[in-house]
Amino acid sequence: MKGKILIVDDQFGIRILLNEVLQKEGYETFQAANGVQALEIVTKNPPDLVLLDMKIPGMDGIEILKRMKVIEKDIRVIIMTAYGELDMIQEAKDLGALTHFAKPFDIDDIRAAVKKYLPVKNS
Repeated sequence: MKGKILIVDDQFGIRILLNEVLQKEGYETFQAANGVQALEIVTKNPPDLVLLDMKIPGMDGIEILKRMKVIEKDIRVIIMTAYGELDMIQEAKDLGALTHFAKPFDIDDIRAAVKKYLPVKNS
């Protein structure tokens, strides 16, 4: 297993797409539709990398990121955002997000970023 990836997005289609692509690459994936589910997964089964949408009803991406950092201070997060949310992107990076993708994203870019940012496990 190459690593555990948590996909956090309120859009079912995006979760399914990322899930399928990343599983084909050999990763173990987890999905969360909202902040509560995401934080539960981070607590019970800490992922190696999180793909986090910024615009989620209820608890937004910034709040989810802040709370994830409390649970797991070194958690690795890549954010996904709609075009033009520059203030949110900056805030997320200040909180430790590794990089960001604007939606709609190119799936190959996501694949490359996951490879780049996933910590290498010495088995």
